[in-house]
Amino acid sequence: MAGGTDGSDRTLIFTYGTLKRGFANHSLMQALIASNDAVFLGQHRTDVKLPLVRGPHGVPFLLKLPGSGQHLILGELYSVSTRGLRHLDELEGITLGHYERLPIRVIPAEDDGTRGGDATAAVEAEAYYAHRSFAEEMWKRSGGVGFGEYAEDAAKEYVKREARPKDRSFLDEIRLFCSSN
Repeated sequence: MAGGTDGSDRTLIFTYGTLKRGFANHSLMQALIASNDAVFLGQHRTDVKLPLVRGPHGVPFLLKLPGSGQHLILGELYSVSTRGLRHLDELEGITLGHYERLPIRVIPAEDDGTRGGDATAAVEAEAYYAHRSFAEEMWKRSGGVGFGEYAEDAAKEYVKREARPKDRSFLDEIRLFCSSN
């Protein structure tokens, strides 16, 4: 579904953390919706169990480690223009090695997989996963325990960018977090 640079082609983006409604970075999604660069399509879940953990400053990270997680991850699905993707990629630090935008399959949230839901309801989208260079270390650092939804209790630990230390890069913070006990 991704396409050209004129903003008319759309990519389905699955958000699971601070970009969701009611959380710290949702203002970016609201701005994209206001400029017709994003459309909210509803709540969805991953169709496979994946690890979702908190990293440094309470930042949520989805880990591309299929078979490691205990939960289908609940999030929101958006249709995003090419112009909107550039803004999301910047926020997520794609060029800085924080996250990678990779394929993911999601199903409508009302089909949690326990009722024998229709597999044809699954859609191909993309999500921002923790960069592969530190995903396994982050999973080990979390003790192999994740959560199924980034919700208010998880968000309490989130520190906004402007309140974080300025003497280190976020990638340095990730490395320190992964190497600490």
